[in-house]
Amino acid sequence: MNYRVIKENDLFLLTDEKGNIPKNHPYGPGLYTKDTRFLSKLDLKINDVEPILLSSEADENYVAEMILTNPHIEENGEVQLWRESIELKRKRFIYSGVCYEVITAKNYNPKRTSFDLSLHVEADFTDMFIVRGFQKGIVGKETGTLLEADRLTFQYIGSDNIRRQSIVAWNEKATQTTEAGDVHFSLSLDHQEEKTIVFTFTPVTGEEAPAVCCHEEALLKLKSSYETWKQETTKVESDDQTFQRLLDRGIGDLRVLLTDLGYGKFPVAGLPWFGVPFGRDSLIAALQMLPFNPEVAKGTLLTMASKQGQNKDSWRDEEPGKIMHEIRFGELANTNQIPFAPYYGTIDATPLFLVLLSEYVKWTGDLALFKELERNVERALMWIDQYGDRNGDQFVEYHQESSKGIANQGWKDSGDSVVHRDGSFGETPIALSEVQGYVFQAKEGIAEVYKVLGNIEMSDQLRIEANELKNQFEREFWMEDVQFYALALDKNKEQVGTITSNPGHVLLSGMLNEKKAEIVSNMLTSEKMFSGYGIRTMGKGEAGYNPMSYHNGTVWPHDNSMIILGMSKMKNQQQAATVMKGLINSADSFEYDRLPELFCGYDAVGKAVKYPVACSPQAWAAGTPMVFVQAMLGLFPNCLNNQIELSPYLPEGMNKLKVENMRIGEGTLSLQLKRENESFKISILENTTGCDIVESIVSHQI
Repeated sequence: MNYRVIKENDLFLLTDEKGNIPKNHPYGPGLYTKDTRFLSKLDLKINDVEPILLSSEADENYVAEMILTNPHIEENGEVQLWRESIELKRKRFIYSGVCYEVITAKNYNPKRTSFDLSLHVEADFTDMFIVRGFQKGIVGKETGTLLEADRLTFQYIGSDNIRRQSIVAWNEKATQTTEAGDVHFSLSLDHQEEKTIVFTFTPVTGEEAPAVCCHEEALLKLKSSYETWKQETTKVESDDQTFQRLLDRGIGDLRVLLTDLGYGKFPVAGLPWFGVPFGRDSLIAALQMLPFNPEVAKGTLLTMASKQGQNKDSWRDEEPGKIMHEIRFGELANTNQIPFAPYYGTIDATPLFLVLLSEYVKWTGDLALFKELERNVERALMWIDQYGDRNGDQFVEYHQESSKGIANQGWKDSGDSVVHRDGSFGETPIALSEVQGYVFQAKEGIAEVYKVLGNIEMSDQLRIEANELKNQFEREFWMEDVQFYALALDKNKEQVGTITSNPGHVLLSGMLNEKKAEIVSNMLTSEKMFSGYGIRTMGKGEAGYNPMSYHNGTVWPHDNSMIILGMSKMKNQQQAATVMKGLINSADSFEYDRLPELFCGYDAVGKAVKYPVACSPQAWAAGTPMVFVQAMLGLFPNCLNNQIELSPYLPEGMNKLKVENMRIGEGTLSLQLKRENESFKISILENTTGCDIVESIVSHQI
């Protein structure tokens, strides 16, 4: 199914291209909030016949529009409605917990034309885990439908004893309504006359319903929020129009994916199925967004801190100090039938929490937030040393304890993602290469903050631990025979030697020396790993390689972004530019120039091959072009020592990059980067950050 999805805060609507919700469709379309489907069928008809789709657009991120018309309708040889007589425009958006559907019917028949316009709606209140076929469980029951003149209210009481309602209301007098969910309007229009009917769909969890306002006012407020977001976000202009479209799409998509659960805005993982807080995904997306809107990192950190693990609970894979993997709010989670309220089965969210916090402080100088979260920092560091390192070998390992949890708990979390050279699967506990990099970066970054705050003892201790990890990593993970780092160590501390993208994340940590960083960068841009459109998750020729596999040969934009940023940090700019150019070239293969969650890892011949069930939009894919900007500038600010490091380099085909109002430290930085002969020239247009610019020139060959 080609779907259309819109979202605002924690409410989203997933439909087919016509704007309908087909019943019992395997993809599970519907209106969802709090992991519950509040509309399970939505069907627009004219004279009880399904209209024909003319166009379906969702390029505005927050508004979806469809244009339809009637087929030729006859009854007993008599024409009821000549084909293409009536134009139907559907426009929908979400604001403040309410979904608005504006349907405008226009008559193009030369004569006055009468017809019936109807909408059929149903609500099944099904938990998302059941919709997706992952779980079965004890659920509640529907308690009847309340029928009033201008609304239908579907009612349900859950097994969690929470009352749920779905209120469908309309602004024009209906000619017929039924408890089964049918709403009919008899319309009669002159030539070129039009009639607009506004529906609202309001999900209610508990007793308090969101307020419904005039649809024009709601749309105006929604648009205004997007304008505010635009003004608060760093502005970037490039002469590479493909990149510009990619970046603008990413910025817009991330605005759609922002949600606030009371601690500030943070990005949910992706639509349609992951519109909830995800430790790893939300933290990485916020890290990607630091050059564009650091406030998002603050909201993400506070949200994650609020759910930090308190107890040892194997059912949830929870441990004291651990940062959650995912939280769900539906019936099954509320009744403990699934362990997602929240679930903690992730090995990397805890060090990534510390990485994001230290990087946020470097970007903003906001030591007040660090002090507010200092207890959370201490507990996260405790978790790394006491629970993350299961056997005292200095490496952080994962092992599933929950019976309904996740087996592989790194970002490549599918069951076949940790595979030896001989094709056998690695057994847990497993120490992933990238996780050790995150831990190193976390301890180094937090040590730097502690030093500025005067806690020299803690700072020194963390640096000692980070250095020991660095040395141990080099001894245990380096594979001399293939000149690359292992994907992981298995339960026997044997190397999982398959060539993968995972060690590329270690570049960003600073744990590798310059020589090894260059070797890793070269491997990742070799024919084995680089498809032409991006770095594959696994190298061609490996036993587990499959260009169609979720984690064993596909290309993930976010994976590439972490590697690109690391390459830039280690001054391997040419390799970073190669990967950026590949991903920019892939953009034309996807609708609306939107990088998907992942795509197939085939060599770049023609268009990139789509992966069948990729999330789109997806937070860390949307954040990837934002990383390109930081990597092109080689920009790494550090407000703790009042310096901004720049080492600029533009990919092939781009000659100009202008960045305005990037928030760093006490103010903003605006600059322009131009290609000049065999080098790049940076012009500082404004610097009110309170930091000095330290520039390294990187030459290149045209």
